[in-house]
Amino acid sequence: MLETETVIFVSLCYIGVLFGIAYYGDKRADIGRSIISNPYIYALSLAVYCTAWTFYGSVGRAASAGPAFLTIYLGPTLMATLGWLVLKKIVRISKIHRITSIADFIGSRYGKSMTLAGVVTVIAVLGIIPYISLQLKAISTSFIMIHQYPSIKPLSYSGGFSIWSDTTFYVALFLAVFATLFGTRNLEATERHEGLVAAIALESIVKLVAFLAVGTFVTFFMFNGFGDLGQKALASPALRLLMTLPTDAGAFSSWLAHIFLSMMAIVFLPRQFQVMVVENVNEAHLNKAIWLFPLYLVAINIFVLPVAFAGMLTFGIGGHDADMFVLTLPMAHHQVYLTLLVFIGGMSAATGMVIVETVALSTMICNDLVMPVLLHMPSLKLAQREDLSSILLTIRRLSIILVLLLGYTYFHFAGEYYTLVSIGLVSFAAVAQFAPALLIGIFWKGGTRTGALLGLVAGFLVWFYTLFLPSLAGAGLMPQDFLEYGPLGIAFLKPFELFGLDVFDRITHAVFWSMLANVGCYLAGSLFSRPSAREHTQAAMFVDVYRYMGRVHDSSVWRGTAYLPDLVSMLERFLGKERTEAALDNYAMDYGIDWDQSLTRDPGLVNHIEKMLAGAIGSASARVMVASMVKEEPLGIEEVMGILDETRQAIVYSHELERATAELRAANQRLQELDRMKDDFISTVSHELRTPLTAIRSLAEILHDYPDTSPDRQREFSGIIIRETRRLTRLITQVLDFQKLESGRTPWNINRLDLKDVVQEAVSATGQLVDDRQIRMQVHLPETSHPIQGDRDQLIQAMVNLISNAVKFCDPERGEIDIRLEYGDDRLIVSVTDNGIGISEADQIQIFDKFLQVVDPARGRPPGTGLGLSITRQIIQYHHGELEVKSAPGKGATFYFTLPLEPPPPMDAGA
Repeated sequence: MLETETVIFVSLCYIGVLFGIAYYGDKRADIGRSIISNPYIYALSLAVYCTAWTFYGSVGRAASAGPAFLTIYLGPTLMATLGWLVLKKIVRISKIHRITSIADFIGSRYGKSMTLAGVVTVIAVLGIIPYISLQLKAISTSFIMIHQYPSIKPLSYSGGFSIWSDTTFYVALFLAVFATLFGTRNLEATERHEGLVAAIALESIVKLVAFLAVGTFVTFFMFNGFGDLGQKALASPALRLLMTLPTDAGAFSSWLAHIFLSMMAIVFLPRQFQVMVVENVNEAHLNKAIWLFPLYLVAINIFVLPVAFAGMLTFGIGGHDADMFVLTLPMAHHQVYLTLLVFIGGMSAATGMVIVETVALSTMICNDLVMPVLLHMPSLKLAQREDLSSILLTIRRLSIILVLLLGYTYFHFAGEYYTLVSIGLVSFAAVAQFAPALLIGIFWKGGTRTGALLGLVAGFLVWFYTLFLPSLAGAGLMPQDFLEYGPLGIAFLKPFELFGLDVFDRITHAVFWSMLANVGCYLAGSLFSRPSAREHTQAAMFVDVYRYMGRVHDSSVWRGTAYLPDLVSMLERFLGKERTEAALDNYAMDYGIDWDQSLTRDPGLVNHIEKMLAGAIGSASARVMVASMVKEEPLGIEEVMGILDETRQAIVYSHELERATAELRAANQRLQELDRMKDDFISTVSHELRTPLTAIRSLAEILHDYPDTSPDRQREFSGIIIRETRRLTRLITQVLDFQKLESGRTPWNINRLDLKDVVQEAVSATGQLVDDRQIRMQVHLPETSHPIQGDRDQLIQAMVNLISNAVKFCDPERGEIDIRLEYGDDRLIVSVTDNGIGISEADQIQIFDKFLQVVDPARGRPPGTGLGLSITRQIIQYHHGELEVKSAPGKGATFYFTLPLEPPPPMDAGA
């Protein structure tokens, strides 16, 4: 037997453990030794997304729609893996601006608007009430069922109603006390609750272990594994149908809508924003959470279909509430301890959601609804109170109680008539209305407060009309004619077929119209409204958050006169004297401030105090409090734009400096490369000079030591000496020419000349070199001549260099060189073609650089200095021509240059 007292005792012990962990976590945070500064704990806290809907409702959804239950988990997986850059930007913005809630985020983005933050809060509260009722329903239903153990009877909600005999009412009160003790024990300046996050992480482990335990029992003890369970399910036509994916367009649109809603929910549900953004200790934790959290979702859903099939095979289709199969299956098989573990797991799933959700909503209600109203009521004289923290805590505690009572009310009147999943989707559609204002707002500076307000209101009204009101009508609280015929019988306005659209299911229909209205009004309102100066500032700070990092405290947008004791006194009333002193001392150390000196004007300090205050009461309320303490001179739009322009100019300069640094780095690398090439050049030249000198010296010594050498041998040696001397002369001439060209001291002698003569003389000068290599050289010259202006000797040198280069790279066995001179309308073209190794496209870019030579792996480094082509290019450029190459590896090379027939005046000698 499983006595009620036992269930209550175990539940209280478990809650005691959670309180102990929360207390320990807060104490460690106070001494700066955070226990949640860990990516694994951060990822587990994100699993607060898996509520009673996941623990119980997924099985119920799978029992009616098969694999469609996965859509609620595909969305978060996609957002975590594909949208992590967006999540990172949201976290970065929130840390810089000390954001306390999603209402604070949206209100702060649009000029720290109290009105906008208040509207977001109202939407969040009304939208989350159905979701909270879902948790109340799950806890009360599971408690009632386990109370009947070992009997398993379907629950009935009909009959008379008494609040004092309603289990759900006591569950709501219990959760109210639980959430109050957990989340509002003290007022945090940063609005972080490290102990709460640690407890939520433990709850995530407990509910995962519980679900895996019941899944293992069902799959491997009730049945003989996945295969056996699958075969028995396939034997049932109804279950076999659940194992197939739908192919109709309506089901496809429903999948897309559910995936979209779950993608938005993982960010915009107040509890998810709280744990993902507000409670984030280290931005880097996102890097692991983007794969750990999806892994958790896979683990907790792996047994959903087996449990659903097992429940229908055991109890029959429609015989029991499929939402409760997770609990009723171990009960039916008299597994006492497993039943108790499942109950604790379900309670963890539900209480974790309720605690974090109500804490987040209470912060929003306090900071963005109640406090703005109180601050605008002079009769309350809040500015004169010495301690305001107790008022804030009281407001938050009462807000938690109010939210839970509203959730209980919705459950009593409407929640009993719907499945857990259908209730949850109503809330998902509500918080999706935050997406346009937030997501577009952090990437588009043109979004305005007016646009955001119009979009939110329009989307919320459509949601309220197409989902919330119909849920009341379905529970009998409104006439059915409203659903069937529309208000006043206007069929065009039927909530589920608005404007005649009847191709979607109810959720998809509501999502389509609400998002269309939201985005349309947001864009229209933004395009046709003029933002204020503060909106401009906040838009720039949010959209360009990575650019403005580090300059937020030094913002010069505020100007005015502030009296430090007044600001400190105000801060102490909200945060307490000890925390205020510690925070200001840290600021003084960071910025080198001496508090003993008179400080009457410091924009950075005022901004810092405002952000500290924002951590306790929200950005909008903090703005009002600071404004009441300082004499501020308002800035006009032109001044703000001027400030932003200066900042943008500084950013431009920064980018230019970055580019200059990159260019200097590249130039330095190039200089290092040139230095290496210069060393290679010196080595090469030394080798090239030594080779002919060695030959000349050796042959000269032979002729000297052996005067009786035969005349034929003497002529042979003398010929070699002459050739090596010429070679030596060419090398020295090349080095000297290069040095003169580089220094700009070349004595150019410009006269009228015929390039045909230049080509012929160069051919004659290299004739012996060509003959020695047994190369066949052909020269093609036109019959007519067109004289040009140029330096004859330099142009001959250029031609000699090109021919010598062709000789070096010709085919070693059947070398061929083809030289051509052609005249065009306004220029001449000279080409030198060889049948050598060719040049790759990559080498063609650098072939004309000094010291560089193309190396053939099969033939090694070619002879020469690597200066010939560089010198030739400079000579041709001096004559206003261009030197280029056409080649491919293994197909030879053609070097050609063009010279104008009527050139402009020659360049300076130093060019």
